[in-house]
Parts: sequence; structure tokens; C-alpha cells
Amino acid sequence: MDHFKDKIAIVTGGGSGIGAALCEELGRNRAVVIVADINVEGALQVAASVNGNGGRATAVQLDVTQADAVRRLVTDTADKHGRLDLMFNNAGIAVGGEFLDMNLDHWRRVVDVDLWGVINGSIVAYSLMVKQGSGHIVNTSSLAGLVPCPMNTPYCASKFGVVGFTKSIRREGAAFGVKASVVCPGVVQTPILDNSPLLNTDREKLEAKLKGKVRTVDPVDAARVILRGVAKNRAIIIFPFQARFLWWLYRLHPSLSAFFENMLIREIRAVRIEPEG
Repeated sequence: MDHFKDKIAIVTGGGSGIGAALCEELGRNRAVVIVADINVEGALQVAASVNGNGGRATAVQLDVTQADAVRRLVTDTADKHGRLDLMFNNAGIAVGGEFLDMNLDHWRRVVDVDLWGVINGSIVAYSLMVKQGSGHIVNTSSLAGLVPCPMNTPYCASKFGVVGFTKSIRREGAAFGVKASVVCPGVVQTPILDNSPLLNTDREKLEAKLKGKVRTVDPVDAARVILRGVAKNRAIIIFPFQARFLWWLYRLHPSLSAFFENMLIREIRAVRIEPEG
């Protein structure tokens, strides 16, 4: 896609999962990629892979919850390259389980990364892009940002926020030449699934129960779909078909959507581990 040739792109959460696949795909499409991740080892590995395949990438350590660090990365990138064309706010975490079992620390951590991390990256990139008169902000949400996702409430709340936030700045930014898109995938095969705490739930039994019931997407395929959507300046990039179907069902037939939500609750509660005491 010539659309990305020589474009300057920052990808947060670039050390694994969708972020890593985006970096690889951007590199193949001749963009200049800044791989940003709190796990600097992962970022270095991805940057090395991009460079080894003939691309151009550098790795940086970044905690997206630290607004000053995000601001420095964006301004340093623009100073070095003369501009910033693409800001992928992709870093994300989750905590699964009953709302009843969650405390404020669970909520703060997820909201800080999944919502405030997106805001931190967008606010400084947006200001810079307004001055440039061009640029594209791409924020990773989820199908859980479009339809209710019980048993994953902090993640769902944050991702709903990302959708509304991105659609709003898209409208404001149009007058200044700044684009904004929100990515809403279904279940992608990323480390977030394995690394996220699952409170008072038998993970192995749950995975066995859900196996074959949910279609997962390979990160490489996800990255290609996302970049095609970005090139076309789509407002919402939602995939695969199963995710689009569930979104359509939620909007047109809420009662049917609730059936699937209740089924998910039953599946998870069936493998619940009661806390001691």
C-alpha cells in the first residue's frame, strides 16, 4: 500500500500482538516505524525484525499511562523526522471476572492504560497534527467497545470510552485535516488473553468450554485489515464478520444480543472458583 510509504508512525503496545503485527506490516509498506512498548525487550525484538526485513524501525520504552513520557515521544519523533503522520494508540490490558470480585485497583489499572493511554497519545498527537494540517490517529478499541461485555466490565467501559472519544475527535479534526479511526476487532490471538488476570475463575476449564465457539483472528490478518481501513479513512474498523454480525444484532435486536450476553455469563459462572472466606 503506497499510502504508507515514508509515513512516520508511532505504535504503542508495539512489542506484541496487534501492535507488533502493525509494526511489521507498516515496515513492509515502507513506513518509518517507532515501536513503543512498556516491555522494551519486546519492542527491540519487533524493531529488529522490521529492520531485518528491509524496513525502518526504532524501539522505545513507553508507559502510556505517563502523559509526560508520551508527550516527549511524540515531540521528539516530530523533531527528528519533521512530522508525525500516524499515531496508533494500541496498548491495552484487561481484567476478567465478576464485577463483584473487582476492586478499585483493578479498575484504575485498566482505565489508566486502555482509556487514559489513548487520551494521552491522542491529545499531543492531535495538537501537533492540527499545526501540520495533516495526520491520522488510530485508536484500538474492541467489539467490547460497541456491545456490552459482561464479566469484563473495566475493559468494556474503557473501550466504549475509546469509541466515543475517537468518533468525537474525528468530527472536530476534519476541519483541520486530521483524521481519526477506531479499531474494533473481535477476539484476536494476542498475549492480552493469557496475561490478563481472570478473577476467581478456572482459566483452563473456561478455555475448554469456549473452544470452537469463538472465532479468533491472527494478528497478521488483523493488521492488514486495520491498515486497509486506515488507508480508506474508515471511521470504525470492525472485523471479522462475527464481530460485525454481533454489532448489527445489538443495534437492531437488543433482546437477541442479551441472549448471547447471558450465555457468556453462564459459561463463566459455571467454572467460578468461590473465594475462601
